[in-house]
Amino acid sequence: MRTAPTILHLDMDAFFASAEQASKPSLRGKAVVVGGLGPRGVVATASYEARVFGVNSAMPMAQARRLAPNAAYLVPRFGFYRSISEQVMALLRELSPLVEPLSLDEAFVDLEAGGAARDAEAAQVTGERLRADIRAVTGLTGSVGLAASKMLAKIASERAKPDGLVLIEPGTERALLGPLSVRTLPGVGPATGDHLRRAGITTVDEIAEAGEDELVRLVGKAHGHALYAMALAHDERPVVAERETKSVSVEDTYDVDIHDRTRVGLEVQRLADRCVRRLRGAGLSGRTIVLKVRRYDFSTLTRSETLRGPTDDPGVVREAAARLLDSVDTTGGVRLLGVGVSGLADYTQEDLFAQAAGERAELLEEEHAEEESEERAAPAERHWAAGHDVRHAGFGHGWVQGSGLGRVTVRFETPEDSGPGRVRTFRTDDPELESAEPLPLVGRGPEGALPLVGGGGEGRSGGRGSEVPPAVMPGASAS
Repeated sequence: MRTAPTILHLDMDAFFASAEQASKPSLRGKAVVVGGLGPRGVVATASYEARVFGVNSAMPMAQARRLAPNAAYLVPRFGFYRSISEQVMALLRELSPLVEPLSLDEAFVDLEAGGAARDAEAAQVTGERLRADIRAVTGLTGSVGLAASKMLAKIASERAKPDGLVLIEPGTERALLGPLSVRTLPGVGPATGDHLRRAGITTVDEIAEAGEDELVRLVGKAHGHALYAMALAHDERPVVAERETKSVSVEDTYDVDIHDRTRVGLEVQRLADRCVRRLRGAGLSGRTIVLKVRRYDFSTLTRSETLRGPTDDPGVVREAAARLLDSVDTTGGVRLLGVGVSGLADYTQEDLFAQAAGERAELLEEEHAEEESEERAAPAERHWAAGHDVRHAGFGHGWVQGSGLGRVTVRFETPEDSGPGRVRTFRTDDPELESAEPLPLVGRGPEGALPLVGGGGEGRSGGRGSEVPPAVMPGASAS
């Protein structure tokens, strides 16, 4: 165990929802839920205002709507979130060469490797500066945990939410962990928690008192050893700068099962193209093409084909995916399709098949792009996703509040506006209305950052609010 709080854990506050609130003045301080809006959709992120009503991540969207019927429900803008994440990760890499991203909004940093944590005071100064930099660069807030291990740093950041910093002083770990629920420890989910509870173990202290042998008997050898070590605050896991990417994949779940075989084939081709774009974006190629099909009865089939060499050729991936689909029975309907590439390499070995397919693949790409353009131009096919950006020739930049019955309602506002923008309704085929790229959250004015950030309305209603109390742990210091 390290003797200084050299591990930093950053967790952006209600990231997707906060980004939407910062982007849309009319949603600031209001309940916002981001996720799939179809019958099978789930919540990706809920703002702190929505959490007051019991809405949480991974909850079925239908349940969320029952709990918070007046919330704003938006379709995710992953490209937008990814661009913000890249800014945040760049700030983390300025602190240390050892940064371990866990997701778009979460990462560990080894401050010792960057010389930024000689002692507790230096670590806290670094953490506060990071929070200020994130706000200045992105307009959003993040919570920071500082401790001597990854486990404790993550626990500290959870206690710091929203928009705070918690530092756990080395030497106080056992006293701090003892009264906490067993569910606080990594790897203790509902099933393990219930199993331990039936054995009379509900706190971390009781795990330590039970002893390693009893834990092994209750939950198995590997899990028992790990739980006992964590209860004693032992966590020697290092921060790993680069996680090896083993595969690149994309998948879609459909609101209504697809029965038409031709439509299934077209969806697989579209997914293959998306997968290749992601593959190329990462500078990778791969040898094994994987097709995933979840049928109407929830049975999931996976088929794969390994090529002679790695490729990032869209024509090759499309044809391989189509061959794999030929071996799958889709009678009865399909609820999910996915295409992936594994066996990755950072180069492309152009085999004869790929070379022969090259020119034809480029032609297919052009034809596919033209078809998509024609589909977007066709009035009956235009689709306006709730929350996504649009631009109108006469009114400027806005976002879709909702659409249906041949109409689309748009609120015209930008991140820099001080208040809600005006609302207008158009025909879905209005030639002056088009999709647009998201605007940056942080203005270019002399003050640098927007006056408002997401994260539940802190600063807009007299503090964090009674529903989200300050996070101060025994044996820990909070900013």
